[in-house]
Amino acid sequence: MTDTGGNAPEITVTELSSALKRTVEDRFGFVRVRGEVSGWRGPHSSGHVYFSLKDQGAKIDAVIWKGSYQRLRVKPEEGMEVIATGKVTTYPGKSSYQIVIETIEPAGVGALLAQLEERRRKLAAEGLFDDARKQLPPHLPAVIGVVTSPTGAVIRDILHRVADRFPLHVLVWPVRVQGDTCGQEVARAIRGFNALPEGGRIPRPDVIIVARGGGSLEDLWGFNDEIVVRAAAESMIPLVSAVGHETDWTLIDHAADVRAPTPTAAAEITVPVRSEMLAQTAALGRRLAGAVARLRERRRADVRVLVRALPGPEDLLATPRQRLDRAADMLPARLRAGLSARQVRLGRLGALVSRHSPGAELARRRERLAQFGARLAGAFAATLRTQGERVENGRRRLASLEARLRNAQRAGNEARARHLAATVKLLVSLSHKSVLARGYAIVRDGGADGAPLRSASAVTLGQAVTLEFSDGTVTAVAGEGAPSPAPGGAPPARPKPARARAADAKQGQGSLF
Repeated sequence: MTDTGGNAPEITVTELSSALKRTVEDRFGFVRVRGEVSGWRGPHSSGHVYFSLKDQGAKIDAVIWKGSYQRLRVKPEEGMEVIATGKVTTYPGKSSYQIVIETIEPAGVGALLAQLEERRRKLAAEGLFDDARKQLPPHLPAVIGVVTSPTGAVIRDILHRVADRFPLHVLVWPVRVQGDTCGQEVARAIRGFNALPEGGRIPRPDVIIVARGGGSLEDLWGFNDEIVVRAAAESMIPLVSAVGHETDWTLIDHAADVRAPTPTAAAEITVPVRSEMLAQTAALGRRLAGAVARLRERRRADVRVLVRALPGPEDLLATPRQRLDRAADMLPARLRAGLSARQVRLGRLGALVSRHSPGAELARRRERLAQFGARLAGAFAATLRTQGERVENGRRRLASLEARLRNAQRAGNEARARHLAATVKLLVSLSHKSVLARGYAIVRDGGADGAPLRSASAVTLGQAVTLEFSDGTVTAVAGEGAPSPAPGGAPPARPKPARARAADAKQGQGSLF
């Protein structure tokens, strides 16, 4: 039998895990690994991120600590091919190895473009890029809000262009236009301008310009952040996007109300040229003055034509004068005819009034009252006759009901008397008194309950008992039983008659034997 232990020293599991951890970390140190993000679930509640990197042949667990994840310029997503830089180590709790990632970058521009296209489709499906959401910037804003870096050439170009075209009030919200915090700062600036109140201490912009100079896709990546796109789509103030050069496109360009190819072009779109506006205003003023003069001259010509077409005063008064003369000739005849018509009408009204005079009306009312009195007397007499007949009928019916009631009462009393007599007979026949009348007696206990004694064994010597007969009760005391007669001796004494026993009981000498 061989010795499996040999001379190897005995170590604990923790010691073995620690030795493996040191060996792996010393052997590899920092590595750059290219692979596809798998099992991405987003940051843990602690802020750390856990996922895996895989290729066609293998998979390795990966972790990004909270501080490193916040510094990442490009956040990894599920299925994204990346190049991760970090340290290979082991996790003793699971007996597995993993890579702790410090930095991560997409594996080429193609991966960024694929991520950008996927995000664009997602936001477009939500309707953030719809033209119906977009609004036109004002023709001449009073205040312009600019979201850009305060130290770059972009803000100088915008301010110089605004000053050349039409000097206006410009508010600058300084942000980082590149780096990890670019997207959050730009979104915060857009929402901050929208949150300014109307008429406040800080004037609220009429239009917002989000500007940045040109750069690579990685440099402009902050303006592809989802939070920036949502802030631009939610802005109630018209927003002009001027990020990069004319060939550069970011997601904020799709969500903005207007997209400018350069920051300088954004200033030109937002601010009109003051000299051109003055020249245009002067030209419009001259055109308006000429139009007013021509209109006034045309109205004067129209008035002159109308004056020539109007008739003279004599012509205008000729017809009314003729009508007045004819009316004067017809007036006397019309007055006489009207007077005759009114006299006829007055006669008719007089006859009508006489028919409706108080005396005639009173006579008619008296006649109607007499008729009503006669009708009332006849109705009252008929009512009295009807009521008398009803009362007589009621009396006869009441007498009939009274006779029927007496007969029914008499028959009921007789039936009840017969039933009572039969019941009494039955009670007498079933009563124990009839049995006692035949010579029997009931022996009861002399106590308060008076319970009947049904056998001789229930009676004790000297016990007080009560004897109940048909005509009364007798109290007695139980004595000893009579002895049996001896052979040849005298016969036992005969019991006393009931009357003798009753007499003895009255004298207090009652006995059962």
